[in-house]
Amino acid sequence: MYRPKHWQIDSPNAGAAELAGRLKVSPLIGQMLLNRGISGLEQAQAFLRPSLKTLAEPDLLPGLTAAAQRLARAVRDGQKIVIYGDYDVDGITATSILWHAITLLGGKVETYIPHRIDEGYGLNSEALGQIIDNGAKLIVTVDCGITALEPAGVARQRGVDLIITDHHHWHGDPPVFPDCYAIVHPRLPGTAAAYPNPNLCGAGVAFKLAWGIGQAAMGASRVSDSFRGFLIEATALAALGTIADVVPLVGENRALAHFGLSGLRQSKLTGIRALIESAALTGKNLDTYDVGFLLAPRLNACGRLGHAALAVEMLTTAGETRAREIAVYLETQNRARQAIEKQIFDQALAQIESNGWADDGRRALVLAAEGWHAGVIGIVASRIVDRFCRPTVMVALGNGQGQGSARSIPGFHLARALESCAAHLVAYGGHEMAAGLKIEAAHLDDFRRAFCRVADSTLTDEMLVPQLRVECVADLSQVTEGLITDLQRLGPFGHGNRRPLLCIENATVAGPARRVGKTGDHLQLLVKQNRRTIRCIAFGAGDLIDRLPPDTAVRLAVEPSINEFNGRRNVELAVKDFQLNPQAAG
Repeated sequence: MYRPKHWQIDSPNAGAAELAGRLKVSPLIGQMLLNRGISGLEQAQAFLRPSLKTLAEPDLLPGLTAAAQRLARAVRDGQKIVIYGDYDVDGITATSILWHAITLLGGKVETYIPHRIDEGYGLNSEALGQIIDNGAKLIVTVDCGITALEPAGVARQRGVDLIITDHHHWHGDPPVFPDCYAIVHPRLPGTAAAYPNPNLCGAGVAFKLAWGIGQAAMGASRVSDSFRGFLIEATALAALGTIADVVPLVGENRALAHFGLSGLRQSKLTGIRALIESAALTGKNLDTYDVGFLLAPRLNACGRLGHAALAVEMLTTAGETRAREIAVYLETQNRARQAIEKQIFDQALAQIESNGWADDGRRALVLAAEGWHAGVIGIVASRIVDRFCRPTVMVALGNGQGQGSARSIPGFHLARALESCAAHLVAYGGHEMAAGLKIEAAHLDDFRRAFCRVADSTLTDEMLVPQLRVECVADLSQVTEGLITDLQRLGPFGHGNRRPLLCIENATVAGPARRVGKTGDHLQLLVKQNRRTIRCIAFGAGDLIDRLPPDTAVRLAVEPSINEFNGRRNVELAVKDFQLNPQAAG
């Protein structure tokens, strides 16, 4: 369904042409670099050529040195180490990175992933007790644990060292942290200096810890050649977690994603090869879309509908045959997830409509129903946010309890909002854009009112309108294959490093538009400006066909790409929004 957006077009910068000339790229690229705060020649060259040399040293990460030394000692002493990971892609890849690092160094290591439905998110005391009973001498969490006060107490009482590595928001103001051996966290308060990348994800933290363990094991700042080779290989796993967790792709996150995407294609890890094969991506150049929409959903699927331990097995201990078996199973789980997701989404839309919540002025949505699958509601919450541009909480109810997933919009910090509603919740955790919670069903209405009050006091009318950031105005004559090649150098794209959109003004529709796609949801048309005509595709805009007859004047926000079909290459524009009255929109 087409929904108009509010355009923000970056102002032209007089220095764009000069910067572009020195870089020997299009002036449009010069403008886009300046839009990203990149003005100097060396800075621009570094941005266009990401390097692993820009990664911060591991010992800058708060808590890492103590954690790395303790893990290296456990490896030397033959102590059993258990990695306790989260069940999403970030947790799965973080667990796998640490497992490979410790195994390569000769350590005794096992993994534990909680069951999403039976155990819920994070470190739990019962599982911790079982792990200790089974002989663990050191437990390290990845992508979870920063709020695990009670489980940390259990480890302390049992005389087992617990290391927590996390990147999520903690509880309390002032903060209250678990009592454990070490906490590794990129935003840990009270440390001597701020870590240069506060937006490191769980897999990124695990990558840095693996690097630090290698240094501690060697007793030097440089690691062995074999361990260095492993770290380069591990950027593929770190990229999966970084992109899937939607952290800002800037600084070292961007460097990890850039090199990790290349590493995915040529990875020697059996599990990664099987995963890529299952998505029919073998041999292809992978980008953030492939990770976010094709690979990550397969890894997430088993955690949503089954047990994420299978995905960890595929990426760690599985041989070639077993890895392919798991990859095929993940594909079937992903298809089942898609069917369940559609059903819940339709039910959520019906709930919003029947209650009049789309039109009653509320600035947030809290939806709940019996029978919803707790492993899928987070994806549905994201789709509801996309549709209504409001923070959304989805709660799966059963046996008087509720398990919820929340997704947000820019400017509304979910973890802090849930903290202000804590009186109505059993448990909660997360970060700015995504969070989870547990609630008694009897408290749902009170929570809904409290959460909506927080949204009403925080969000403005403007924040509830979908925003579209447009880089600059361009002519169709400037949109060439060469420009598209240069645009790709600005990637990887994602949160914090948006895909470049161009504004095409004074264009007209050339010939009849037509609806395409299985259900006619999309629109295909030709647009003309002066003597240049280019084919366009507008996904989800099929209902605009009657408003776009030939010769209609349009202003377009577009993303250029190369379309390859039957051996032919053509420039094509993906239209992200139309303005059908460009004079008024000016």
